[in-house]
Amino acid sequence: MIMVVGATGNVGEPLVRMLAEAGEEVTAVSRRITDAPPGVVVQQGDLASLEFPGVSSVFLVVPPGFRASLEPVLGRAREAGVERVVLLSSQGVGTGRHPAVFEEAVRSSGLKWTVLRPAGFASNAFQWAESVRATRSIAAPFGDVALPVIDPEDIASVAAAALRSPSHEDKTYVLTGPSPVSPRDQTAAIASAVGELVRFVPQTREEARAALLGFMPAEIADSTLDILGSPTPEEQQVSPDVSLVLGRPPRPFAEWASRFAGAFK
Repeated sequence: MIMVVGATGNVGEPLVRMLAEAGEEVTAVSRRITDAPPGVVVQQGDLASLEFPGVSSVFLVVPPGFRASLEPVLGRAREAGVERVVLLSSQGVGTGRHPAVFEEAVRSSGLKWTVLRPAGFASNAFQWAESVRATRSIAAPFGDVALPVIDPEDIASVAAAALRSPSHEDKTYVLTGPSPVSPRDQTAAIASAVGELVRFVPQTREEARAALLGFMPAEIADSTLDILGSPTPEEQQVSPDVSLVLGRPPRPFAEWASRFAGAFK
């Protein structure tokens, strides 16, 4: 049995689907989950309440604002017979912008582990959906700073491979898209997907911070803006890891925009 924690998220939802389609027995865990693909066991809960009966592998997402230690959770998993954990971390851990405490807990847990460090998600563009629908415009800071954002479907595909094969044990993968794209580039891709002109409206850092504080803690908002505005060369670099694991290149942002064009129309 494979347990997917965060099963309704941008990565967890496609991961559950992929595993179910591959014939795996899956338990999908989320605080608000009510539905899942046929054959998938649904379990409402969070990290603090997790139990692991019959589970062999776990995909683990630590939610924003989680302040407790991960070690008790991993201890319960080990005692229940879990063999493998795949942790969704972030590229910012590798570049020193985010703390490594959860990665360290996984590596010292006694379980077989894989750590995924994705760059920014292509799906973060959903934050612009309302303004594109209403005014055919996108407001964002740092309009010409390009980063290799990744399609969450590709993260899920790598996670599925790591959960199902021992060849990914004790490895850390940096996951990026195929090329850096700027907010202006993303605006053009969304415009092409919806088939209409979409204006790019430059935003100050202060304006962007105020918007981000509507759905993320201040420290994460500040760290996010630091990456968006002043990325390191490492954060702008395209990683080969998606191709190495999947045997194909990562999907470009334009493909993500085309797939979700309906959200912007």
